[in-house]
Amino acid sequence: MRRDKRVDSLTEVPWPASEQLMRRQRRYFLLMGVCLTLIVLAWTWVRLWSVPLAVGMSAVAAVIPPIAAFVGNNGVRGG
Repeated sequence: MRRDKRVDSLTEVPWPASEQLMRRQRRYFLLMGVCLTLIVLAWTWVRLWSVPLAVGMSAVAAVIPPIAAFVGNNGVRGG
């Protein structure tokens, strides 16, 4: 079975495209929410106690958007 065909493990029926889209959107917005939260926390609260930790949090947050774009576009076929 090909990897791009998502199926229910019990019935081998493919997931509807609308449900696949909703799952991708949910994961994308979750990752971007984590990214935004890290940035805001790093530069409003954490920097008061540890600037290197705030920079580290910002570095982690900088890596998340490309991952979120990959997750959000996973399974989409270009025309």
